[in-house]
Amino acid sequence: MEQEEEKTIPKSTEPTPPSSYSLVLRIMSKRRTWVCLFVLAYGIILSCSWNFLKFILSWYKLQSQTSSSSSGWHALYASVLLGGVFGLLSMIAALAVAVPATLVIWITVLVLLAFLGKPRWVLVIEGRKITKEIVGFVLKILLKEGNVVAAVCAILGYIALFRKDQ
Repeated sequence: MEQEEEKTIPKSTEPTPPSSYSLVLRIMSKRRTWVCLFVLAYGIILSCSWNFLKFILSWYKLQSQTSSSSSGWHALYASVLLGGVFGLLSMIAALAVAVPATLVIWITVLVLLAFLGKPRWVLVIEGRKITKEIVGFVLKILLKEGNVVAAVCAILGYIALFRKDQ
């Protein structure tokens, strides 16, 4: 009698997720999947930037060959573009390191606030404030570092290209 009742009562009334959804969740929960995505994204970024750098240098060579005057304007344009590319790459690389560290800081602060006995609505408000402050701070630092790298690379590129012409 008990066996018949167990068979008729469903164990869970929640709908089961589709098998493709659970497959995606299983794949994305693996650390090596994220490492592969990270390497793939950086590979694409480096490939695109390498092609852009080759394009800039070929443009510079073409301009320096067709121009009769050996003014440094072409070298200046090319070096500014090269500096911009390297600055952007440094900001992307720093962002990849900063995002996980920022998330850890954010979670730590919210957990500490929760341990202090703050109500949930206060945690939500404080979480929004903290998020704005952290994102603003990270973006400010990324822009400073990217601009410094861009300026250094532009100066070094100008020196290298201008010396090459003379």
